[in-house]
Amino acid sequence: MLNPQLNSQGELIHLLTTEGLPKRILNQILDRAAEYIAAGDAGTRKFNALAGRSVFNLFFENSTRTRTTFEIAAKRLSADVTSLNIQASSTAKGETLLDTIQNLEAMGADMFVVRHAQSGAPYLIAEHAKPGIAVVNAGDGRHAHPTQALLDMYTIRHYKGDFTQLRVAIVGDILHSRVARSDIHALSTLGCPEIRVIAPKTLLPVGIESLGVHVYHDMAAGLKDVDVVIMLRVQNERMSGAFLPSTQEFFKYYGLTPEKLAHAHPDAIVMHPGPMNRGVEIDSAVADGDRAVILPQVTFGIAVRMAVMAIVSENQRGQGAQA
Repeated sequence: MLNPQLNSQGELIHLLTTEGLPKRILNQILDRAAEYIAAGDAGTRKFNALAGRSVFNLFFENSTRTRTTFEIAAKRLSADVTSLNIQASSTAKGETLLDTIQNLEAMGADMFVVRHAQSGAPYLIAEHAKPGIAVVNAGDGRHAHPTQALLDMYTIRHYKGDFTQLRVAIVGDILHSRVARSDIHALSTLGCPEIRVIAPKTLLPVGIESLGVHVYHDMAAGLKDVDVVIMLRVQNERMSGAFLPSTQEFFKYYGLTPEKLAHAHPDAIVMHPGPMNRGVEIDSAVADGDRAVILPQVTFGIAVRMAVMAIVSENQRGQGAQA
């Protein structure tokens, strides 16, 4: 089955998931992001990769960090950016998703950045979008969050270099996390030899071992000698009933404290996709400590999203020229 993200030449034309993306594509994105960061450090903040292109941000779920960084990224690439207020749009009046997309296409859309509560919504849009229009998944249901995974990979590469010597632990609400799935696929493709997931049994998907990860239920054992710790957000509304008795109970056993972090390698970095629940999944002493790289993740995220948008736009235009 052909990868719907790639054209017949194997070039990226949509970004829907990290699953199945070749290593060369992942590295292409990370390398382009590095170029944007280097140019920014040298004083260049504006680029022309999307000049004259119209980018529509369609966030059917609430978001601050992801939506804002996508807007900044598109504007730095000189795109015309429109962010829809979905709550006030025609979808709230019963218009179907594809009807909305077709109307936006009629307004001259060149790219859709989509966050949706339903897994697979960006795939549906990519399948039905007109030729030449790129679709970037900004998070769909519990399925995937590819740009978050890519900025995580950039952060790891920036601080640790070679993936092939690393132990990485992903901690917390694995069950509901699209970030965890996307990170696992990306880490595996980039050659990380040991990926650990640490969580209570109630917050682990059935069959998670099939992704090649090592499962731990104890923080001390799971964090022993790891080089990277990726903490996941736990949503308070999920911290009751069948999942866990209380947020306090979760923090006691799975919250990252300085004492638990001491089991990791002395120069291990701590990451978090945000927003953080301090005192639930992470202690403030760790979040604000010198081993946390959470704010650099946000900075790197702009460059990574610039890289993704520039690459898919270039390849879509190249595809149109060949047609």
